[in-house]
Amino acid sequence: MSTTTRLAALAVACLALTACASNDPLAAPAEAGTADASATIVIGSQDYYSNEIIAEVYAQALEAAGYAVDRQFRIGQREAYLPEIEDGTIDLFPEYTGPLLQYWVPDTSARLADDVYAALADATPDGLRVLDQSPATDQDSYMVTRAFADQWGLTTIDDLAKVATPLTLGGNSEGETRPNGPAGLKSTYGIDVGFTPIEDGGGPLTVKALQDDDIQLAIIYTADPSVRKNNLVALEDTQGLFLASHVVPLASDDVDAGAAAVIDEISATMTADELVGLNARSVDEELPAATIATDWLTEHDLS
Repeated sequence: MSTTTRLAALAVACLALTACASNDPLAAPAEAGTADASATIVIGSQDYYSNEIIAEVYAQALEAAGYAVDRQFRIGQREAYLPEIEDGTIDLFPEYTGPLLQYWVPDTSARLADDVYAALADATPDGLRVLDQSPATDQDSYMVTRAFADQWGLTTIDDLAKVATPLTLGGNSEGETRPNGPAGLKSTYGIDVGFTPIEDGGGPLTVKALQDDDIQLAIIYTADPSVRKNNLVALEDTQGLFLASHVVPLASDDVDAGAAAVIDEISATMTADELVGLNARSVDEELPAATIATDWLTEHDLS
């Protein structure tokens, strides 16, 4: 069976189950009120190349499963597009768990991935729901070089306690006093570090300072293409110093069970390392989102 046929069959099967559920007078409203597969699903994206790629993956996979799709990409940032999602103008949007939770619950105490996802599910307004979160992340993290990680056996931030030489964190000057700066690292993990200001937001100057061992730690986004290109390692944040930020689809109740199943399969398949690779193809190869999405779906037999 071709992948297109498989996705279409999955969607039809889920629709059939939904139709049966809608005949049950005790069915939940979300089951009874699902949309018809022929209805157009409006998909939005942030004005951010990585988010647009994910949205395009959603769009092509849904089209392969027989759904009509309207692309409303590069809308802007959260303050611009969330009202459109909340009022039903947009049906589906690739989001990020931690920042979205903080938008609705600014004082949230949730930090780790599963806690953030659970709190987000509770905070999502009526008429909307979050689908399965993905292993793929796009969040701040402490990065070290592969050589430094191998030298000291580092996989988590806790492991920095093994390092027997002085540690220096590099970042924009305001990072020295932020919660994930030296004071936060000390209070959360008991690790002492110095600080060197490097004013390029985790860019090439920061990466060069890591490679030259002028600094040993830097705060860089996990999905930044420079991570793979320069063989950097993100240390696992076991205590939640950084707010977890996993890719998560935000869907209206008009996204039916068949479409949700297609999107959940994408979320389960996309890894953090693969998202870095997708972003690298955009930045380094300057490919359009549609091409990148097509290639990824084909590689994973999802198109």
